[in-house]
Amino acid sequence: MDQQDVAKQPRDGDSGGFRAVLAPNRSLSPRGFLILMTVIGTVSFISGMVFALRGAWPVLGFFGLDVLLVYVAFRLNYRSGRLREVVAIEDDKLVLSRISPAGRASSVALNPYWVRVVLEEGRHGVVDIKLVSHGRAYRVGAFLSEDEKRDFGSALSAALHAYRGGTRI
Repeated sequence: MDQQDVAKQPRDGDSGGFRAVLAPNRSLSPRGFLILMTVIGTVSFISGMVFALRGAWPVLGFFGLDVLLVYVAFRLNYRSGRLREVVAIEDDKLVLSRISPAGRASSVALNPYWVRVVLEEGRHGVVDIKLVSHGRAYRVGAFLSEDEKRDFGSALSAALHAYRGGTRI
């Protein structure tokens, strides 16, 4: 579970604290992004200048457009990486909070005694994690890898089991 910060230790005065912060993985650091954009910009500029010196000056603009499109694509990717989902068992409820890339937060509180963690196997082995309670299903961690989804589902199921006193309902 590389993407998540999972704290399974009980907190003071809490019998079964669990908190997981789920976030998409972005493997390219800001410094790496700067290096990549510098290399792409330099190669595009030099290539464009070769064409411009041979009389095909409009090609220089297309090379600049390519650099701009790569930059915009990466910025959108980093923006989507600001998504956060927090699953916590606190104050006799399971709280699922989602913070969008734009910063809008939404949350739902569920009774941990009624919540079931369901791992659904879809087409081509794709796994979905859903928290099901009172006929409603809440999808969690859609951006995680298949192994991370299984690990997180197991950790959350174990935390709910421990919260319920170790008895299955």
